[in-house]
Amino acid sequence: MNTRPRVWRRLGRIALWTGGLAPFIFVGGVARPAQDDVVRVGPIAARPGSVVSGMIEVPAATDPGTQIPVTIARGERPGPVLALVAGNHGYEYAPILALQRVRAQLDPKALRGTLILVHVANMPSFLGRTIYYSPVDRKNLNRVYPGRRDGTLSERIAYAITTEVIEKCDMLVDLHCGDGNESLRPYVYMPVTGDPRMDAAVREMALAFGIEYIVVDRDRPRDPAASIYCATTAITRGKPAITVESGYLGTTDSESIERIVRGVFSLMRHLKMLEGAPERVAHPVFLDPTQVVTSPATGILSPKVERGQYVAAGTVLATITDFFGRTIAEVRAPLSGIVLYIVATPPITQGEPVAFIGAVASSR
Repeated sequence: MNTRPRVWRRLGRIALWTGGLAPFIFVGGVARPAQDDVVRVGPIAARPGSVVSGMIEVPAATDPGTQIPVTIARGERPGPVLALVAGNHGYEYAPILALQRVRAQLDPKALRGTLILVHVANMPSFLGRTIYYSPVDRKNLNRVYPGRRDGTLSERIAYAITTEVIEKCDMLVDLHCGDGNESLRPYVYMPVTGDPRMDAAVREMALAFGIEYIVVDRDRPRDPAASIYCATTAITRGKPAITVESGYLGTTDSESIERIVRGVFSLMRHLKMLEGAPERVAHPVFLDPTQVVTSPATGILSPKVERGQYVAAGTVLATITDFFGRTIAEVRAPLSGIVLYIVATPPITQGEPVAFIGAVASSR
């Protein structure tokens, strides 16, 4: 599938909108109104000047179905379509609560364009209080995009979000925090594709969100049919996207929640969806390279470092004992850098993440 023409159209459309009000956009050389009468996401329909919420139904198949709660906020004036997705991992509560606050603060009269809020992408995991994996099919929703119409429940959820949200937006933010086992400091993933216009748009989104630490993410898939991640699904379809991490250990602390809320409104100002200047990061810290460190054994984990700590290569990040207390493994830092997250609860399985380390780039 050749996505390059679509990339250029999308990025040109964003550039046109952020340059000021435009009554028409050009797609394939044809002018059409910049603000359709009705925006539809599943059964939810919103006209300009309205905020409408409802459920996307994911039907049952060989396993149960579920629902995805979504809000569409339409401004009275034309502008881009920004999608915000929370709850791809259901135990990550800070983004879910943040989108409730965003919805409560929206004023369609002050808004240009359209905001699509996916409040809880992974309802089975949210209600089941499970980290990483769905309690229904044991799959990680943020590893099965773009999904399958006839797949297991996680794949059907990903398919619904891909077709009803990602394919209808112009840019996307996938909102995360430290899952129930991860002690995490805030950071943003900034994908690098090699396309100068896409990379410039993504970089500006990352800076506008206002979080200082930015992971330079070079290794995401390029195939739109096997995009794996939510944000990558947007990028492989020509839509700039970032992934935000704010919060830790599945907690609901106000600081982590408000950081997301501020970032959303700052990004909307950057995109000219709202009046005012964004709270752009003045002194970003780019992290490149980065590495997820996985566990060599199954057992009981004891972390030896804290989130946000600087560690030298070779530092012991954690030890693992068997279930009788005998040490069976040490996990060491593969490079010098910042501990972006460390697993801070005792259960650990071989091959699962223990820590994420980012080296501070000399320049960017």
